[in-house]
Amino acid sequence: MKVFLKLELRRIHIKDIQFGNETAVKDGVLTVRKEDIIEKLMEDTRIKEIKLDIARPGEKVRIIPVKDVIEPRVKIEGDGNGFPGVTTKMAQLGEGKVNILYGAAIVTIGDIVGFQEGVIDMWDEGAKWTPFSKTYNLVVDITPIEGLDPHTHETVVRSAGLRAAELVGEAGREVEPDEVLTYEIGSMAEEIAKYPNLPKVLYVEMLISQGLLHDGYIYGVNSQKILPTLLHPNEELDGAVISGNCVAACDKITTYQHQNNSVILDLYAQHGKTLNFLGVILTPELTTLEGKFRTCDYTAKLCKMLGADGVIVSEEGYGNPDSDLLMICKRLENAGIKTVLITDECSGWDGMSQPLADTAKEAVAVVSGGNVSHVVTLPPADRVIGNAEAIATLAGGWDGALLEDGTLMCELNAVIGSTSEIGYHNCTAKLY
Repeated sequence: MKVFLKLELRRIHIKDIQFGNETAVKDGVLTVRKEDIIEKLMEDTRIKEIKLDIARPGEKVRIIPVKDVIEPRVKIEGDGNGFPGVTTKMAQLGEGKVNILYGAAIVTIGDIVGFQEGVIDMWDEGAKWTPFSKTYNLVVDITPIEGLDPHTHETVVRSAGLRAAELVGEAGREVEPDEVLTYEIGSMAEEIAKYPNLPKVLYVEMLISQGLLHDGYIYGVNSQKILPTLLHPNEELDGAVISGNCVAACDKITTYQHQNNSVILDLYAQHGKTLNFLGVILTPELTTLEGKFRTCDYTAKLCKMLGADGVIVSEEGYGNPDSDLLMICKRLENAGIKTVLITDECSGWDGMSQPLADTAKEAVAVVSGGNVSHVVTLPPADRVIGNAEAIATLAGGWDGALLEDGTLMCELNAVIGSTSEIGYHNCTAKLY
């Protein structure tokens, strides 16, 4: 029988990025023709101005305020190039061949609606806290026209970043990859028959779903509007899930991190060896008590219906969503399903405060992504892309956080991806 979904992620290793006369990849160098990208993005009449810049690993460059990070790719075989349901027509994702400019990233900045964007430092102390200090970044500074309502403003900025990733990704269409990774899982019935003695494991991925700047999207559908939804893991790796939020930058799951979801990749690595990976359940994090009961009950029901022996649950954000995380945990553990939680902690500057807003005796296996309140001192940059003064209004920053010499003090809250709750980062915390 034909495999249900088979996805080839074909990585073209990018070793440098520069501006030039064409957008192309040669010998690992990504060249971007600035004028072409700006012209295409400016086709959106809601955009007033686009500026492009470059930031490379090791350069004394600070990028602020960052909204999203996206990996440039192109689908060379199969349905659904780009981001179906958002920038392109709807298509089923998860199958085919994708050429990836691996090591490159699109970083969006600009005057964004809310206050919870973040910072990326490409060198020294700041670099060790964010995974995007290691990528070759094309920074897209987007200025919408005046007078847009907040939701339209957010949509314009989000769409421009995704479109930029598509345009740059096209440079890899005809390039032979340096590395090919293949991901395939058959139907549940097939996989259970194939590995009858391995524990059946589901991944529950919680998505912020709380209104303007606090939403994820699945095939273009706002996660506020869904019940918990079962996905083949390949769908997320193929671009079905994108970030539309600016929750605290530290644990916001960027579109790039969805495209390279660490939990999915790690479960795939163990599939057929130590476990049987059944799939991904996307669960919205709602703000109403009724909504929380609905989604948590429904999530537990799906896990039980699918016969899971174990479930990994990852959170997005902290505070309000801590309740959802623990509610799901209680329901699963009480049903006899072993549950592992991935979260981060809001433990105060000294690390001594209660780490989560809720507790449960059933939460016996918890992985920490670090303390969002940990304060870091970031040295002055030689060059700032964006506006360093934005730190005063970012979550994790404060008025006076930017010193006269350009030194920046902030909590990890303000550093993009620093305490990622899907593990795509460099930080953790240990209990001694």
